[in-house]
Amino acid sequence: MSEKIGFVGVGRMGSNMARRLKECGHEIVAVYDVVPKSAEEIARELGASVCTTLAEVTAKSNVIVTVVTDDKSMEKIFNPKGDSLLKGAKGKVFINCATVSPAIHIKVAKLARAAKAASLEACMASSITQAREGTLYLMCGGERATFEKVQPVLESLSSSLKYIGKAGHAATVKALVNLVMNTNTAALAEGLALGHALKLDLAMLREVFSQTGANSRVLQTDGEDMQNREHSCYFSGAHAAKDSGIALDLARQQKLDLPVSNAARRQFDKMVREGIGHLDKSGVAELTFKGRHKAKKSR
Repeated sequence: MSEKIGFVGVGRMGSNMARRLKECGHEIVAVYDVVPKSAEEIARELGASVCTTLAEVTAKSNVIVTVVTDDKSMEKIFNPKGDSLLKGAKGKVFINCATVSPAIHIKVAKLARAAKAASLEACMASSITQAREGTLYLMCGGERATFEKVQPVLESLSSSLKYIGKAGHAATVKALVNLVMNTNTAALAEGLALGHALKLDLAMLREVFSQTGANSRVLQTDGEDMQNREHSCYFSGAHAAKDSGIALDLARQQKLDLPVSNAARRQFDKMVREGIGHLDKSGVAELTFKGRHKAKKSR
């Protein structure tokens, strides 16, 4: 297909994905964001149109990439009533990249089919740098024919592309990825905090962790940042809380008790309550290292 690509949601992830696609020769024709300034800036940079309605994005594009915040935002852009991406959507393909509940992806897929359009979830297990470099790990769910139709677009964004299965399946796998990642992050913060309290050299401790059973991907991405209190946001504590919540909702539906994951989720919830949820998830260390964070007084 000759892609004319539109973007809905051009924050740090969406904007860098759009830049990458433009760099790879794809035509970015339309941009929409709830923050108009964000849309205007990236549209000007990429030579795209700024859209003031969702329906306008669909009208100008035949592939629409969505990168929104949560279930509520996803339901809003695909609401069959009022301004919606579904208006005039016949023959269009939606690539939905947000981490939202599997149920929402399934709902959107049904709505897209009813509008004679197609929907594919393309769940990302990477961050801003990978979005810009085109090295995202993408887990895709939906009809295989839809996946194959937009595969050239997906391959421009990804160094590792995996088709998981039908609608909702990729979102389920992504929820479990983030559940384990967030639990690892909280555990690493506690290990380093205890090492710090015991007056151990944390660089040495991180090196030992890396060569033993304490090693993890999170150690590589977050360990030094936790030590140095460098919490520039790539994946926020607030997002960690939300994403762990998605997985734990799935666990409750299956009547499974996941005490370790629940404890980790409470730490990220606490980041939000304490007003530091905007920090990178590595900021969970602020709650565990002695003397770092002064807790808010309970009201």
